[in-house]
Amino acid sequence: MRPRTFDELMGQVHLSGEKSTLRRALAGGNVPSMILWGPPGVGKTTLAGIIAQGSGIPFYTLSAISAGVKDVREVIERARADGRAILFIDEIHRFNKGQQDALLGAVEKGTITLIGATTENPSFEVNAALLSRAQVYVLKPLTDEEMVGLLQKAVGGDEILKAKGVELKETAALLNLAGGDARRLLNLLELVVSAQPGGPVVVTDALVMDVAQRKVALYDKNGEQHYDVISAFIKSIRGSDPNAALYWLARMIEGGEDVKFIARRLVILSSEDIGNANPNALLLATSCFQAVNMIGYPEAEIILSQAVVYLATSPKSNASYMAIWAAKELVRKQGSLPVPLHIRNAPTKLMKNMDYGKNYRYAHDFEGNFTPLEFLPDQIIGTKLFEPGNNPRENEIRKALKGWWGEKYGY
Repeated sequence: MRPRTFDELMGQVHLSGEKSTLRRALAGGNVPSMILWGPPGVGKTTLAGIIAQGSGIPFYTLSAISAGVKDVREVIERARADGRAILFIDEIHRFNKGQQDALLGAVEKGTITLIGATTENPSFEVNAALLSRAQVYVLKPLTDEEMVGLLQKAVGGDEILKAKGVELKETAALLNLAGGDARRLLNLLELVVSAQPGGPVVVTDALVMDVAQRKVALYDKNGEQHYDVISAFIKSIRGSDPNAALYWLARMIEGGEDVKFIARRLVILSSEDIGNANPNALLLATSCFQAVNMIGYPEAEIILSQAVVYLATSPKSNASYMAIWAAKELVRKQGSLPVPLHIRNAPTKLMKNMDYGKNYRYAHDFEGNFTPLEFLPDQIIGTKLFEPGNNPRENEIRKALKGWWGEKYGY
């Protein structure tokens, strides 16, 4: 039942639709290197196959689980002989740095057009040099409507299912067990139908649960609940509820979630939601990440629990998070404004003659290690980007800023 064209692909309309950037690029004969990021069973491998078939370029496939540098180099040699080739690497996040580096030269020269598939955030799992040479496309879990459409397509299009006279009376159990994973959904349907001798087969929720011989998973680290539970976990810590945070942590631990994934999110949260209201939060979260990587399960759950309770009960502030977004928005609106002359670097005599660094005053030469200077470009003088939160630590920061810059920035 694997789709062979964009029109047959279920879901991912933002990538497969007629007006999508990817489809327009392919229609113009341009196949960019890309990383397809999304949960299992949402069409990453299928999409790679559709792209390859439509391009007419030689297509090679490697699995990062079993392939090594030697396999990569063999494909590169074949690509050179062919003039060009597409290389699809499933689970590219499992490639180590050496394996990823082996691809760089060929991708840069255009000998290889890389299509990598990953269930992990490529920002963390794919090295920066390779990532900079590829477009990242995010694939989404399939909706219930799309999953039902897949079931109907299978029942109406597969000869074996048609011969069995399969009727989809109820689909809730299939959808719950599949968790947005099309591959799992069709495997479950096949399992249910195969378990019924003769025909017709009427698919009901009770029949599906009986055949599957298990209840709906408490947590599916590869399905839609992966995103729902981590969202509930983060929001519980942000909301200062350690009890709820520990519950969602336990759900992830019992479901076998990657310990690095949990700890990484705690590091992000420590800056995004706590920040300078408690600067030690980032230190503890970073130490937690390092510790759980050394220890692993099951003992890592104790370390995670300590960090979660600490972060949940810490004072909260998103002031730093909001400040960088405000600064980025200002840069986008104003463009590359010139650096004021007095704070430019002046390593050469020519630069000094051009007044680079002139009238700069070294803060440590003055009382309190402070001297009022203008550090922003002329066009945005006085623009306040950082507003401290209302908590004891940041109230102290506000007090210091008021003493230094009160009138200028309105602290």
